[in-house]
Amino acid sequence: MSEPLSGTPSREEGYERFRRYLEETSGILLGANRQYLVDSRLGRLLREEGIASLGELVERMAAAGGRALRQSVIDAMVTNETLWFRDHYPFQLLRERLLPELMEQGRGALRIWSAACSSGQEPYSISMVVEEYRQASMGVLRRPVEIVATDLSRSMIEVAEQGIYDRMSLARGIRPEQLQRHFEPMADGRHRVRDNIRQRVRFRQLNLLDSLLSLGRLDLVFCRNVLIYFSAERKQDILRRIHASMVPGGYLLLGGSEVPTGVADCFEMVHCSPGIVYRAR
Repeated sequence: MSEPLSGTPSREEGYERFRRYLEETSGILLGANRQYLVDSRLGRLLREEGIASLGELVERMAAAGGRALRQSVIDAMVTNETLWFRDHYPFQLLRERLLPELMEQGRGALRIWSAACSSGQEPYSISMVVEEYRQASMGVLRRPVEIVATDLSRSMIEVAEQGIYDRMSLARGIRPEQLQRHFEPMADGRHRVRDNIRQRVRFRQLNLLDSLLSLGRLDLVFCRNVLIYFSAERKQDILRRIHASMVPGGYLLLGGSEVPTGVADCFEMVHCSPGIVYRAR
């Protein structure tokens, strides 16, 4: 096998440059042995753009005018696997414990953030729980609820804002009675989230490495199955900035395998039945 020409980065060097660039711009941390994943997710994009290597891709993204290409790469690399009412217990806790408790705190709107919302299933699931709680409370909420949902991917935000899902998407967590109650059928066989659920949610694009101040003060944060993509140092930074945006006594929900290490001064663990939540100190 011939050696690469002088000045031409090898395949391994190109991958290392791409890894570093992706982490610096989005925080996404790729392992040293994940080149196969990059090839599978970016192969088509590279062919369409006429880009011969990952090294050339980094140069194109970093150059002036590379913003659109950079967003296309991020869209392709971010895992958009999501379910309705994922893991179930966070939404059970929301209905049975968190909403009743938070409704008694403060007078303004109860504000919930769904971080890395993907195509919208999590924030809409939250809104459905809020609606069912409202109906069980004689149709009245002591505090209005505002849900802000963010994602790194612009294309995912555009999908989520539409609130339209096909049968395969709905089969992943939506029960028949929920489909009837919270969705309206469309002529093409798809279903759209009903207005009363959609109007409670506001979507926007956000990089977790950027400032969170624009989110305002938060009572409840769903940041589930997100931190696994970041280095330990970046995880701590994100968690501290999340804490700075939360009201004292607010709650943080993480994924089942995620632990907020290094931030014990910010959050205290609260054992629930089922699951664990973290209360902002």
